[in-house]
Amino acid sequence: VHGNVNEWNDKTAEITGFSKEEAFSKPLVSTFIVPSLRQSVQEVMGNALKGNETSNYELEFRTKSNEIRYLLVNATTRRDPENNIVGVVGVAQDVTEAAKHDRAVAAMANELRKLIDNANAPIFGIDVHGNVNEWNDKTAEITGFSKEEAFSKPLVSTFIVPSLRQSVQEVMGNALKGNETSNYELEFRTKSNEIRYLLVNATTRRDPENNIVGVVGVAQDVTEAAKHDRAVAAMANELRKLIDNANAPIFGIDVHGNVNE
Repeated sequence: VHGNVNEWNDKTAEITGFSKEEAFSKPLVSTFIVPSLRQSVQEVMGNALKGNETSNYELEFRTKSNEIRYLLVNATTRRDPENNIVGVVGVAQDVTEAAKHDRAVAAMANELRKLIDNANAPIFGIDVHGNVNEWNDKTAEITGFSKEEAFSKPLVSTFIVPSLRQSVQEVMGNALKGNETSNYELEFRTKSNEIRYLLVNATTRRDPENNIVGVVGVAQDVTEAAKHDRAVAAMANELRKLIDNANAPIFGIDVHGNVNE
């Protein structure tokens, strides 16, 4: 009842590196639990000493060689024949490898999240209903809409110019069926009502079971190039009209001497 060790089986000794003799009568929490978890573990043990047991509590044991072992523990109240509480028994499962794997995956996911958020390319995504669930910093910068403003909004009807909505909906719909599209040019309407031209790869997003859960668009802002191309096309069209409607005869031939103007 004072929190000192009075049970320490061979497996606990093997995992921690502390023998039964070394562990007995030592305060469990301050001796074997990592500092960051001592308060919460003390609460779990304290609750069990009041009869309130805890199941599947993950704690971190510091071993004799100063390694960390992750144990999934059921803290069970221990009673004497008269039903008086005399201590707590922890029945544990060593989940160190699984815990390390989970932490490695979480660290990788966190790193990927930072890469997406800080990428120099616009990255946005939708769920299976077409609502925005990915909107990195570059997309926010280009469109003027913050992540908070964009999240959960229907991508197509909110951010795509009306003339392209049907075709963009088809591209997104195809990606939601697993048919991805590369280098598709779409026009985003910004918060200040300008048009930004993005060249997009629409990639199917899947969960760990390979179920389709959405679409991610990785884009390149080609606004300046698109404006230039449109200006050149407009100029060529204007020149064509000038030639066709000129008040002077204008004709031309190709390298073979055949008329082409």
